[in-house]
Order: sequence, then C-alpha cells, then structure tokens
Amino acid sequence: MSSVLADVLLVAALIGALALVHRPLGDYMAAVYSSTKHLRVEKWIYRSVGANPDAEMRWPAYLRGVLAFSAVGVIFLYVLQRVQDKLPLSLGFKPITPDQAFNTAVSFVSNTNWQSYSGETAMSHIAQTAGLAVQNFVSAAVGIAVAVALVRGFARSRTGDLGNFWTDLVRGTVRILLPLSVIAAVLLISAGAIQNFGDLHTITTLTGDKQAISPGAVASQEAIKDVGTNGGGFFNANSAHPFENPGGFTNLLEIFLLLVIPFSLPRTFGKMVGNVRQGYAIVAAMGIIWFLAVVAVTWIEYAHPGTASQIAGGSMEGKEQRFGEGPSSLFAVSTTMTSTGSVNSFHDSYQGLSGGVLLLGMMLGEIAPGGVGSGLYGMLIMAIIAVFLAGLMVGRTPEYLGKKIGTREIKLAACYILITPALVLIGTAVAMALPDGKEAMTNIDAHGFSEVLYAYTSASNNNGSAFAGFGANTPFFNTTLGLCMTLGRFLPMVFVLALAGSLAEQKPIPATAGTLRTEKPLFTGLLVGAIMIITGLTFFPALALGPLAEGLAA
Repeated sequence: MSSVLADVLLVAALIGALALVHRPLGDYMAAVYSSTKHLRVEKWIYRSVGANPDAEMRWPAYLRGVLAFSAVGVIFLYVLQRVQDKLPLSLGFKPITPDQAFNTAVSFVSNTNWQSYSGETAMSHIAQTAGLAVQNFVSAAVGIAVAVALVRGFARSRTGDLGNFWTDLVRGTVRILLPLSVIAAVLLISAGAIQNFGDLHTITTLTGDKQAISPGAVASQEAIKDVGTNGGGFFNANSAHPFENPGGFTNLLEIFLLLVIPFSLPRTFGKMVGNVRQGYAIVAAMGIIWFLAVVAVTWIEYAHPGTASQIAGGSMEGKEQRFGEGPSSLFAVSTTMTSTGSVNSFHDSYQGLSGGVLLLGMMLGEIAPGGVGSGLYGMLIMAIIAVFLAGLMVGRTPEYLGKKIGTREIKLAACYILITPALVLIGTAVAMALPDGKEAMTNIDAHGFSEVLYAYTSASNNNGSAFAGFGANTPFFNTTLGLCMTLGRFLPMVFVLALAGSLAEQKPIPATAGTLRTEKPLFTGLLVGAIMIITGLTFFPALALGPLAEGLAA
C-alpha cells in the first residue's frame, strides 16, 4: 500500500470516528448542562466551596466566578513550582525560576500549556500531577462553561440569567472530561504509554554517556492533554516521545481525542437552542476549513522539491520515522486548529508555505474546530459577524437564531475579534524591535521572523505549540508571552459573556420571508468566506514577511 493511500485511509478513518460520536457525545453534553439534578460527588464539591448550584447568575457574576477561580489557580500553581524541591516526589529538581513559574502558571490556567522548560528535567511528580494535570481538567472545563453560557444566551429570552458557573465547571470536569480521560488513559496504557511514580533511571547511551530517564504518570496526563485540548506534554518531545505516543494506533487516537469534543460541541449547541440543523451548519464550516488545511499541508510536505526530499519521498526533517509526512501533517493541522499545542513533529522544520498554513490555523482564532469551548464560542462570534455582513448587503437588520444583532452586539463581537490580532502583532513588533527578542531567534531572515510571529500567535490564541529551537526561556519572553496568554484567554471571555447576557435579555423575533436561513449550506459558505477574508486582511502583511516570503523563495 502506498503511503499516500495509507494517509487517505487514515483521514477517512478519523472522519468516520468523529462522525460516529458526534451525535451521542453532543447530545450527552447537552443533557449534562441542561439537567437539574446533581450527583452526590458534585454536591460534596459545592458544599466544600460554599456554592449554591441552583442559583442563576447574570453575566457579571458569571464572569467574576471565571476570573476568581482562574486567579486562584495561577497563584496555587506558581507557589507549587517555587517550592517543589521541598515536597515529596521532587526527584531532586530545583524550584522553577520566578519568571518561568509565572509563565507556566498562566499558561496552564489559560489552557495554553506553552512550555519553556523540559518537563522530564524540571517538573517533579507532584508539580506534574497535582498542578499541571489538575489545570488541564479545570481550564478546559472553564472554556466549555463559557461556551455553554453563550449558547444559553441564544436559547433564553427576557432574562439575563446564564446558569451557574460553579455548576457548569464541576459538571464539565466530573461528567465529561474525567470519564473521557479515564477511558483514553486506559487505551494509552494498553498500547504502551507509561504510568508510574518511579525514580529517575540512569542509562548508558550508545556513545557511552550517562542519561537520566524520567518515569511518571504519563498516560493519565497525556489523556487529558488531548481531551481538554491542552497540549502540555510530560516530556519535552511531547507526542513525538514513545513514552507518550508509542505507535501508529496511539497517534491516531490522540488526534481523535483532541478533535472529539470541539467537533461534538456544535451538536450540543443545536440541541440546546432547539434546532440541530444550526449545529450542522457550524460543524460543516469547521470541517471544511480543517479538511482544506490538512490537504494543503500534506501536499506541500510531500511535494516540496529538493534532492533530500525526493529521496525520502517527502520532507522528513523534524518528523518521526514512525509516522512520516501524512500522519505528522494531520497531527500538526489538528493541533494548531484546536488550541491544543501538542505536537508529534517539529513545526519549525515544516516548509515555509505549510508552516504558514499552521500559523493561519491559529490566526483564524482556532475555530476549526477550536479548543474545548473556545472553538464553539469563537465560531458563534464569527457567525454573528457573517450575519451582520449579510444584513448590510441586503439592507436588513441582522438576526441570528431569533435574536436581533444590534449596535451593542456587534460592538462586543468586534472587540472579541480584535483582541488576539492586537496581541499578536504588537507582541511580534516589540520583540523584533528589541535585542531580547532578536537574540532568541535561531534562524535569520524570513524563517527567524516566523519563529517570533509563531510564538506570539500561539500564546495569544492559547495554543501552546512552538517552532522548535526558539529560545523562549528568558525573562523577556516568559513575561511578555505570559501576558499575551492571560489577555488572550480572559479578555475575549469578558466580551463573550457580556454578549450572552445581552442576547438572553432580548425578546425572540419571529422568522419571516426575509430572514437569513442560517442552517443552510449558503450560510455555511458565507461563514467560511467571512472567516478567511477577515483573517486574511488582518494578518496577510505579517504572513508575507514570514512564511510566504520563505515559501516563495524556496
């Protein structure tokens, strides 16, 4: 079987698996967030934090819950890293430096999971499990909670109530993320991923040198790393490491895991607003963009000219021999379009144009399908923009799901889509203007610029992947990227929740003959076009200086 045919079958199997679980998982998540009953373990949690799970919250109270919970998480994780040498199972590792501890704390709390350290040589077992792994669960649950709050804004009327943040947070963790992660961890362990709390193992390499190999609770962290679209790997090599990703089956499983919730949440949206066809329109737009990116990156990596590439059958630099161009490209596209950041190959080694596609996937706002929760609310914001543009073209007041898109709603949506471009472009410009920024570049010219642009794009969009070799562990980058991760995560949530509150207060508008049918393929095409045009106009100059210049010069 040719490698191309094998890659086609791999993509087909992945799409089939995602389609198979789309309806049952989407319906289950809708039932979880619509239920009025509480599990016994959930009641214990509510009592321990003093929360009333049945109390409704308006958007300011919901937002305060999000910000307060996240702030406590940052402080706890920061302190844990600073005192890890004094805790059990420290493996003899030193405390993390203040700037790196800050960067890592906000990285995991913001669901970014950017890592300027090598996990197997820096983080203790306690820091990995009680700190990083816990944030993998709760940061993902926060993202789903905010998305559900926005969906309730569309589904409810004449009320400002959006549900209860603490209830949504606990249910997302206990009923969705935890069960899926347990199943995934068992599958990973059965396929060869490691899971233990052993001491460092010293081995002799082929060259006679000594090397310390770190064991750990790898499978459990790997599971939630992908299920929660987190991306923080136990090892520096991330999913290219055989302890995290032993073979072809686990590689496909991990891609499936990082896509399964984002691609199922549109079904949840459709069920909660009472029109599943609306969910199909959203997931179709996500799927079209994702599939086109997979085709583009795979084709470029196979077809890139050059003697070495032709002998190898494609561009193999920076890729695992176990996977090859196709599965590596599929993983790369899926991780950059889901705010995951997990990698099984080094994106720095991709060709200029394919690296540009990976950058573009993040610049879209990671909405195809995006991170758990953040992908859905990002796509719904773009749907509002698309409806507004359609209204301008026909001279009609825009409506979406029976809600009028007025001045307040479009201002909030516009503020949302302007945040991350501002962070990316300003951060990149400052870094390129200062010696601290240019010294971190391991390459010159267009590729070096792409390294810096990728770093701020990844941080501001809460992705977490990086061009390998970029020297980010400096006080300058730990601080500036940490600020981008914080603002890129929580400022958009402010506008999303304010928009949800505004929509929930409206009286539904009956559909008429002039109402835009947003469940039709025409709207899906309009939505995809609006996304590509807005992103292209925003980021084309930066892409032209980096990956486009490098690709056209090759």
